[in-house]
Amino acid sequence: MSTEIPQSATQPGLAERAIDAATDVSQTIGEVAGGLHSAVDRLTSALEESRKPGGALATVAAITREAPLASLFIAFLFGVAVTRRRR
Repeated sequence: MSTEIPQSATQPGLAERAIDAATDVSQTIGEVAGGLHSAVDRLTSALEESRKPGGALATVAAITREAPLASLFIAFLFGVAVTRRRR
């Protein structure tokens, strides 16, 4: 005679399903975080490249230092144009 308790083939319980769901969410968050990290790295390198002499940001910075009021007016007009386009 055996004293072992027979194991039934039942579906996973609520706790097991919750642990599986948490594991899946954790893996998904890890993948998203990795993607964001690589996107930030690419953006950072693009900004650094653009800040070098002759780059777009360097040119805009120089123009802004020379004529700040005119640059502000152009930025305002650009904002108005973008806002009207979205409507």
